[in-house]
Amino acid sequence: MCLGLLAFGDASGYEIKKEFEQGPSRHFMDASFGSIYPALTKMTDEGLLACRTEPQEKRPDKKVYSLTADGWDALDAAIAQPVSQDKIKSDFSFVMMFADRLPRSRVAALIDTQIESSREGIREFEEADAPLDSAGVSFVRRYGLAMRKAHIDFLERNRHFIEAGAQDDPVDDKSIPEPVS
Repeated sequence: MCLGLLAFGDASGYEIKKEFEQGPSRHFMDASFGSIYPALTKMTDEGLLACRTEPQEKRPDKKVYSLTADGWDALDAAIAQPVSQDKIKSDFSFVMMFADRLPRSRVAALIDTQIESSREGIREFEEADAPLDSAGVSFVRRYGLAMRKAHIDFLERNRHFIEAGAQDDPVDDKSIPEPVS
């Protein structure tokens, strides 16, 4: 993944991590500092990356990585490998398996949050500047848009099924009138 991101331009480990957290790649890739920095060090030692230092004011020098010719070859070899089946990891899906144990208002709020998150993802995909003007980047952007739109469509069309199976919301004791004696 680091080789792939560096194909778009030189970057520091921090900039790579930021891409995993905030860039368009965050929709389908994830990595921590604990995996990024060891990978960058290993790939530099293997000659796949070049590393230069850039001085910064009042901060340690920044290490900036770039692909070498061997790095480009390694990237080409990596993307030529068979692709494994996508795995969808979703806290939302896990919680929805137990929607019958939740109050209906909680289920509705979780669905509303998912819909808004997908709408935000759509806005990000539509507004993002592509790092390269390529057919691949365009395809991935359109694929991401289609997935987000399908997600919203499914939730809006099917939410009534899962909400109906949820528990009734607890009644607030203060809203029940006191019996008249």
